[in-house]
Amino acid sequence: MNAPGTPGLAARLRRTLADQLIQAGCLRSPGWRDAVESVARELFLGSAMARATEYGDRWEVIHREEMTADEWLHLAYRDETWVTQIDEVMAEDAQGLISGAPTSSSTLPGLVVRMLEAAQITDGDKVLEIGTGTGYSTALMCHRLGSKAVTSIEYDRAVAERARDALTVAGYVPTLVNGDGLAGYDKNAEYDRLIATCSVRHIPFPWMWQVRDGGTITVPLSGWMYGSAFAHLTLADDGTASGRFLKDDVYFMTARPHGPPPRSIPHLGIGDGRGSRVDPRVLDDPAGLFVGQLAAPSAMKLGGGDEVVLLDVATGSQATTKADPRGGWTVRQHGPLRLWDAVEGAVLTWQEAGSPHQSAYGLTVTSDRQYVWLGVPDGPSWDLPV
Repeated sequence: MNAPGTPGLAARLRRTLADQLIQAGCLRSPGWRDAVESVARELFLGSAMARATEYGDRWEVIHREEMTADEWLHLAYRDETWVTQIDEVMAEDAQGLISGAPTSSSTLPGLVVRMLEAAQITDGDKVLEIGTGTGYSTALMCHRLGSKAVTSIEYDRAVAERARDALTVAGYVPTLVNGDGLAGYDKNAEYDRLIATCSVRHIPFPWMWQVRDGGTITVPLSGWMYGSAFAHLTLADDGTASGRFLKDDVYFMTARPHGPPPRSIPHLGIGDGRGSRVDPRVLDDPAGLFVGQLAAPSAMKLGGGDEVVLLDVATGSQATTKADPRGGWTVRQHGPLRLWDAVEGAVLTWQEAGSPHQSAYGLTVTSDRQYVWLGVPDGPSWDLPV
């Protein structure tokens, strides 16, 4: 149930939040402002949430019953992300400190609204949302478009059930599906807009088939190094899709089937050695990391600064870098994939282009290839792992 709090407080906090999002440049259209001022975010936080602590992967669980209704409302309307599930354990089922990685959250409203604005959703559109999560973004779309226009898919059963309950209490009845969002939902196709609140390594082909010609797909593109870019693609009548990455830096949790494989730490620092032509610290830059990931999409990155480790679990390939006391950096590579050679070449290409932001790239999807290009479609390009 919604914690009532002081009469009128929730409405005032929603108006304040909308004002903050406008000032931050996240919220631009009157339709989304009305949604933010109308949808009760506190309904979508359940009875507990978790926040980060100074201990890295440990989270403090906060239960609604431990605070006053007004205190809970003030937390709900902060422009912050509140974790609602850790390692598939719902926050309400945990106490005190819990260790693990977030697997579901109520994303900060500013990011949610930026995503909705970037997707160019307008009145009359029919939308497929991949990743219901808590249901807050679903509710915003239902408020603006009407429940019949919204279909949303959630992979995790417990998360899906809680989102359904919250949406029902809030008065919205979209089509809710518990299943694999990467397969889409063809029963309600065709869609004008597809929006994903999870990151993917490549564009699933069912999405291409379910969005109408001229429709759009808006999704964060990520990978196993956790480099990211924000894709906004338009579907052409020949079955292809293409578009530039957007200037917004957004990141959502990776779709579970697209996450990296389990890894163990092998013996490091082995293999052939040579001097590196690029500073390994370039991978600490989000744009540098993104292009490095394009070049070595099967690699995971450990460490940072001068000492970078790249690992490919499937082949056992690895690359390790370190500062050379005489100046510069050395790299050792082992295995069939020369990971640093690939990363180095891509980084040099990026640097020659002026080290641009990810918005200098675009993505093209065809029936047999998905590739990211720099500058123009026939410029330097890298295939995505499909």
